[in-house]
Amino acid sequence: MNHQTELRRKIESHQAQVGVVGLGYVGLPLAVEFAEAGFCVTGIDIDADKVASLNRGVSYVQDVPSAVLARLVKDGKFRATTDFSVVQALDTINIAVPTPLRKTKDPDMSYIVNACQEIAKHFQPGLLMILESTTYPGTTDELMLPMFERPDLKVGEQFFLCFSPERVDPGNPKFQTKNIPKVVGGITAACTELGALFYSQALEHVVPVSSTRVAEMVKLLENTFRMINIGLVNEIALMCDRIDINVWEVIEAAATKPFGFMPFYPGPGLGGHCIPIDPFYLSWKTKQSGIEARFIELAGYINGQMPHFVVDKIQNALNDHSKPLKGSRVHVLGVAYKRDIDDVRESPALDIIHLLEKRGAKVSYSDPFVPRLRADGFLQHPMDAIDPDRGAAEADCVVIVTDHKAFDYAGIVECAPLVVDTRNALKGRVSPKIVRL
Repeated sequence: MNHQTELRRKIESHQAQVGVVGLGYVGLPLAVEFAEAGFCVTGIDIDADKVASLNRGVSYVQDVPSAVLARLVKDGKFRATTDFSVVQALDTINIAVPTPLRKTKDPDMSYIVNACQEIAKHFQPGLLMILESTTYPGTTDELMLPMFERPDLKVGEQFFLCFSPERVDPGNPKFQTKNIPKVVGGITAACTELGALFYSQALEHVVPVSSTRVAEMVKLLENTFRMINIGLVNEIALMCDRIDINVWEVIEAAATKPFGFMPFYPGPGLGGHCIPIDPFYLSWKTKQSGIEARFIELAGYINGQMPHFVVDKIQNALNDHSKPLKGSRVHVLGVAYKRDIDDVRESPALDIIHLLEKRGAKVSYSDPFVPRLRADGFLQHPMDAIDPDRGAAEADCVVIVTDHKAFDYAGIVECAPLVVDTRNALKGRVSPKIVRL
């Protein structure tokens, strides 16, 4: 049997059985797009609670409405399971599992390895596998390929292996899984062809590249570009603060140049799973080749110092109002890592809360998307969100860390005695109460 020809036929006719391993903010939207395109999709996740929720048609991912999911479940186009034995019946598998960094800043590949080991137990010839988890260049061919290739199972002939970087921007109303261009590179030309054909059935634009390593490097370049430029503008913000210049006005004026400049904005620190983490995959990999990633390391250091700078700013602002930070009530507005989403992964707000409590402040928070913060490595105790108006009225200082649109900034400035704005959310407002980053 010519596995390439048969798989191409199944994909083009939408008869291919599609699998997605990892049903988080990347995997679930992808699964839904293929189900919407008419494929029968099986989602696999080790979290039984998530699986049960999805099979009831209840979504926990902000970009996937429960109404859409419930319809797909009812129509038999999507189902979820914890059982990897379903791999036997699948024609394609996308792997979208977490790839965190260890405390030593080296990549934790355990989620990918565990997923591949489970898939290998039920692996059948003719399968197309595509890794989407962000990782270092060489993961697909160095780590994944040896787990599947054997003398009687040759990649590009009996099975097909690709890498396609996820480019999801949670909460973005304009660019979502369907219309974000999809880069894909395979181990062989046949793998790339099938991977591109597969994505083109459900997504609007596919960008084939020559290899898995190129595809892996694409994502790292994209996020390293952002991380370094944010590091640069954060350093400019530190300079402007020292010499009493409004950094926001500087950026706004510089952005009027129609060429050669792209505005980036300072903030309280980097958050999310991608930008604070992905560049260090590249740094780790290049160190193995004897190359020191100096830009990445320096930008990481500067961005990592921003929560400390914010807390110093709060302390100085309180001091100017004749109050010590120790014992003062500080109310944090927004704990998600960016505006209008519910994701707190790597959020600088967690660092800021930890640092404030360490210096003796009494901290509360408001966030319409995050009703509760669990105790973890940053927080010593769980915290529940309170009403922002109440928080502002009771506080000695309000700190805008995440500029959710739902906040009534005019009302907060009116009732709060002091506001430290780390996001320029109060742009255009003039008040002695306001202290800007």
